[in-house]
Order: sequence, then C-alpha cells, then structure tokens
Amino acid sequence: MDQCYAKTMEEKKPYIAMIIVQIIFAGMAVVSKAAFNGGMNTFVFTFYRQAIATLVLLPLAIIFERRSSPPLPFKLMFKIFMVALFGYTINLNMHNIAIKLTSATVTSATSNLIPIFTFVLALLFRVEIITFKTCSGIVKAIGVVICLTGAMVIAFYKGPHLNSFIHHHPILHGSSQNDSNITHKKWIIGTFLMVLAAFCWSSWLVLLGIILKEYPSWIWSTVLLNLFSTIQCFIVAITTERNLNKWKLHWDEELLGVVYGGVLVSALVLYLQTWCIHKRGPVFVAMFSPLALLIAAAASSFLLGEVINLGSVLGGAFMVVGLYCVLWGKSRERKNMNSSVEDAKDSISIESRGCIVK
Repeated sequence: MDQCYAKTMEEKKPYIAMIIVQIIFAGMAVVSKAAFNGGMNTFVFTFYRQAIATLVLLPLAIIFERRSSPPLPFKLMFKIFMVALFGYTINLNMHNIAIKLTSATVTSATSNLIPIFTFVLALLFRVEIITFKTCSGIVKAIGVVICLTGAMVIAFYKGPHLNSFIHHHPILHGSSQNDSNITHKKWIIGTFLMVLAAFCWSSWLVLLGIILKEYPSWIWSTVLLNLFSTIQCFIVAITTERNLNKWKLHWDEELLGVVYGGVLVSALVLYLQTWCIHKRGPVFVAMFSPLALLIAAAASSFLLGEVINLGSVLGGAFMVVGLYCVLWGKSRERKNMNSSVEDAKDSISIESRGCIVK
C-alpha cells in the first residue's frame, strides 16, 4: 500500500510542479506590467531579473552539485550559450516589450501558442506526424488552425471593454490610463512580438530537451542558462539605456517585479521546467500554458484595474479550444498505438502457442 501511494505521489509531482509554474507565470505578467506602467525600462528589468536568478541559483549549485556534476566541454557550453541567447535573452526582451504594448491578459493568452509551436517544430523535425486519413490527424490539424485564428483575433479585434466587478485595485499604477493610450498599431505590434516570443520559448523547450540528453545535470544547466543570459541581457540593456537614473530601483512595483521575476520565474520556474522536461519531455511542459490565462485575467483585473477586451477573451478561448484539439488528437493516437502494440503481442503469443501444440 505504501509503495503504491509513493508511486502515485511520484507520478503526480510533475503535474503539481507545472501548476505551480503557471500560477507564477500569471503573477509575473501582472507584476511586470505594473513595473512597466511605472516607467521601468524593459531591458534593464530583464537584466536585473536574470542577475538575481543567477545569484540565487549559483550558490545552491555549488553546495549541492559541485562534486556530482558531469564535465562540461566547450562545444556543449557554446550550445548552452546559444540556447540562453535564443530562449531567454531574445525571448524575454521581446516578451517584456509586448507586455508594455498590450496587457497581462494578452500575454497569458498568446502563451497558449507555445504548445502549438512546439508541436509544429516537432513536425518539422519529424518527431510528430499528421495523417489526414485518421480522425485524430484531422482534429490535430484543425486545432493548429483554431489556435492561429485566436492569435489573429487578439491582434486585430479588441471589441468592447468588459466591466470589472471590483473597483478597488491594490497595486494600480496608472494601468487603466496607460492602456487607453495604447494605439491600435502598438497593440498589433505587441501581439505579434508576443507570438514571436512564444515561438522562441517553444524552440527553447525543444532545444533544452536535446541539451539535457547531453548534459543531464538540470541544476547546472539552469545556472549556466541564467549566467549566460545575464551577461547577454546586460550588453543589450547598457546599449539601449545609457541614463543611469533608469537603472535605479525603488521600493515599489519595480523592485517587486525584479525580485519576483528573478527568484520565482528565472530561478524556481526554470528549475521546475527543466526538471519536468527531464522527466516528461517538452510537450508535457507546454500543455499547461492555458492555465495561466485564467489566473492572469482575474489577477490583472483585480490588482491592476486592467481593462479586459472582448477580443482578448475570444482569442484566448479559441487558443484553449485549439490547444486541446491537438492534445486530444495526440492522446487518441497514443491509445491507438498502444492498442496496436497489445494486439501484436497477443497475436505473437497465440502463434507461439500454436507452434508449441504442433
């Protein structure tokens, strides 16, 4: 009984970890939006959160993994450097600019494209296939189209505002006024930057899965990704923002956003995601993205007084439906594959018994 319970809990750990990840992601969209509304430079913000994550994780890696970590050849280190550049430095900077130009709800809605992009990349690398002769293949293709339609709805259709039932917003910092000044052109640019960031994140999930096969220490992988990203983000930030006053942190939502992003997102979330990729693979990690949409929409309305548009809700709903069409198709294919394997085993067993009787 105890062994069965322990096995059940062990199987549930990745699910619990990914639920925690999505809650933290939703909170990150809210606090970073508040920091940007307060006037913080997005590039400086990204550098600080990566630097804090490195300072948190590096001592832990040295204490717990200094003797058991495998050797790191230069070629593999260069691969990790490039994964950090593509999956963190470029991705996070585009992501933060997009948050500033749109809203926390849009940020979480477009994150639903991550599983779809992961699936498309798997198709390109021939890891996944779509067979239009089967029901599951058709549903997967329809799901991809529905998700992309959702992204288009968010970008080009704002629609009427949805009224919030709550009128007191604890960390409101000019959010409603800021959102009203966002032009339609900026909204479109921000949405497509968020789509590109989702593609970068999907690529990062796939590439990190490859890296972990070569370098299975996910603690040191996490540290190195943050360390390289910190250096890269500093170069970007110092190049784009020379005013030292913009680098000063104050005891307000700016410091909250940096510490939250550095400790919880870039450190804890990256560690949990890396562990889950190691245990279950990149597609498992990507499939939890829709959860952040519901949390972020509620939190941004309550905490920031952010105006939620009908277009964002409809687009997010399209993405969730499309995502789970793809996941249903994959699940159906897996069941068919398992039943085929069982049938093959049964036929082999029957044939072998026939041979014994003869």
